[in-house]
Amino acid sequence: METLAIILAGGRGSRLDILSEKRVKPSVPFAGKFRIIDFTLSNCSNSGIYNVLILTQYLPLSLNEHVGSGKPWDMDRRDSHVTLLQPHSNWYNGTADSLRKNLHLIEESTCKYVLILSGDHVYKMDYSKMIEFHKEKNARLTIASKVVDISEASRFGILEANSDSLVEKFVEKPKEPKSNLASMGIYVFDKDLLLNLLKNNDDIEDLDFGKHLIPMMIGKNCVYTYKFYDYWKDVGTYDSYLEANLELTRTVDKIELDMYDKNWKIYTKSEDMPAVKIGSKAEISQALLSNGSIVAGRVNRCVISPGVVIHPNAKVSNSVIMNDTIIEEDAVIENAIIDKNCVIGKGSKIGVGDNIPNMEKPDLLSSGITVIGKGTKIAPNTIIGKNVRIFGGLDLINIKEIKSGETLKKR
Repeated sequence: METLAIILAGGRGSRLDILSEKRVKPSVPFAGKFRIIDFTLSNCSNSGIYNVLILTQYLPLSLNEHVGSGKPWDMDRRDSHVTLLQPHSNWYNGTADSLRKNLHLIEESTCKYVLILSGDHVYKMDYSKMIEFHKEKNARLTIASKVVDISEASRFGILEANSDSLVEKFVEKPKEPKSNLASMGIYVFDKDLLLNLLKNNDDIEDLDFGKHLIPMMIGKNCVYTYKFYDYWKDVGTYDSYLEANLELTRTVDKIELDMYDKNWKIYTKSEDMPAVKIGSKAEISQALLSNGSIVAGRVNRCVISPGVVIHPNAKVSNSVIMNDTIIEEDAVIENAIIDKNCVIGKGSKIGVGDNIPNMEKPDLLSSGITVIGKGTKIAPNTIIGKNVRIFGGLDLINIKEIKSGETLKKR
């Protein structure tokens, strides 16, 4: 195999807060039946790259169960495979340190190129084109980049490149960015160069691509950028996560991320469930409905995951409802993200009242979204405000009102 892909999937995803409380960010459900990591894995498969290492760290069980042998992505082959790796003893201290702690696997590979990917972005990309670009430029390192809004540029590693795409400057998360060409965290390294960099920087404990290795290479006339112009989104906040999901409910001609492209399918481990069932009085508009869901109420601009049941006269809008959640009669839900296996009691109202930012985490929730964690039970006729955080596993049978901006968690 010419290329070895390494997917970095160990990030905690702290900005997703409740959604990543018991799962790693790449394992968070997305677009109904999928997980975030499905996009990176499907990109590998569609690009003809089947030899894949996935480096995990935090809460890996959910991800391990989802990926398994890699069969849905055609990675359970005789001559190639997907391997999930956790830290043996010491945890990874940086993106490049995670590779350094698995150095022997890179050395043993017969590959010529190492493709480094993140497992927590939503996009469709043909990596083979980037690798061909790398070859044509005689590059030693190629960095995928995308133009972002200058107001968000300080969140990324920022590149400056000449007309031939040669990178002349790189600054990791600059306070005052002079460019809006952002690194996507996707790199093609010549294997021998990568091994040398990993071996020769033992003195840097938190070895990182953006902070250390990439700046070391700038100015040596061998680092190029491959510009990407299609849809790419980091769904690492509540706002971006809900927005990206709801964008998929638009009419086909307005969807930026085409999930229906037969030439570039997004694969996943799919549950064996019956077809969607629509009740006689259901009203549905702009929605994604997943296998096994039953809708008898009103749904508008929502993503409904497998096994969700929405009872008669319930109204759900601008929301993501995850697997096997039950929404009982007359419940009203607006601008919410509700995790798996929740029960929303009869007549409850979620997402109402004044838009008061979350008092504990205003930086995470201030736009009016309410988030309910996995396995939570909401009593009938409960009133829940906006920007509310309810952590998973709570049985709120004796609580009738949760005001806007409040947080509930286990003691």
